Amino acid sequence: MYRTRQITSLDLPELEPYRTLRRPLEHRKQGIFVAEGEKVVRRLLDSGLTIVSMLMTPEWFQQVFEAENWGREDSFDVFLGERKLLESIVGYRLHQGILAVAIVPAESSLQDAIPTFSKPHLLVALDGIVSTENVGVIVRNCAAFGVDGILVGETTSSPYLRRAVRNSMGTIFRLPVFSVSNLVTTLSGLRSEYGTTIVAADPEGQISIYAADFSGNTCIVFGNEGSGLSSSILEVCTIRVAIPMLKEADSLNVANAGAVFLYEARRRRDFTAEPQSTQK
Repeated sequence: MYRTRQITSLDLPELEPYRTLRRPLEHRKQGIFVAEGEKVVRRLLDSGLTIVSMLMTPEWFQQVFEAENWGREDSFDVFLGERKLLESIVGYRLHQGILAVAIVPAESSLQDAIPTFSKPHLLVALDGIVSTENVGVIVRNCAAFGVDGILVGETTSSPYLRRAVRNSMGTIFRLPVFSVSNLVTTLSGLRSEYGTTIVAADPEGQISIYAADFSGNTCIVFGNEGSGLSSSILEVCTIRVAIPMLKEADSLNVANAGAVFLYEARRRRDFTAEPQSTQK
């Protein structure tokens, strides 16, 4: 059950996470994340994640809460402030006066989760991706194309950082995430214990995406925006696969490449999802 609290200042201790949006590492240490914007906040409300608080204008409260019964049992404060006050928070053009703070969910072990995945499973691993925007878009791609889980390597930005959550459009709330301390070891285990084909998304790969086999247990690995996959990751991959491109371009943005790879993998697996309208 939520409680509404009118505010005229952002000085309350409970509002500290909203005042520190430029310091995401502090949020990570506290085990919390920020959701911003109407669609992301609505998807948070529709999830089972634990909400700490919300901050919005009275107009947003009327649209989001008074028009719908979310049926949540957890207890949190909804702070209501006028637009001028919320405009003082960084990034108003993006959050538009509606934000929330929630608890980063506890992760299950990959080994325990694998039996619950689809058969054959489709996973994505992220190696050295530092842009939170790219991480968020890749998460959104994973949700769109039915990925069972995301392995976040030790050198990759957290998908629960604010910009990643925003760019995922809240799809992070319903995707299993596994933060691994050694991605090489994890991929080796997938390959040896579960017969998973480890696919390196590599512009220099000798196998075209059109010739690659995505039919069995598969984990597609995406690498750093500038340097690509690390040499240690390439060594453990089963195949190195490239997207054919005209000579004017030698690579795609990693998030765009992710969409191409995941669409092709899903198409090979008899993609039967009903067409949906494009959402922004």
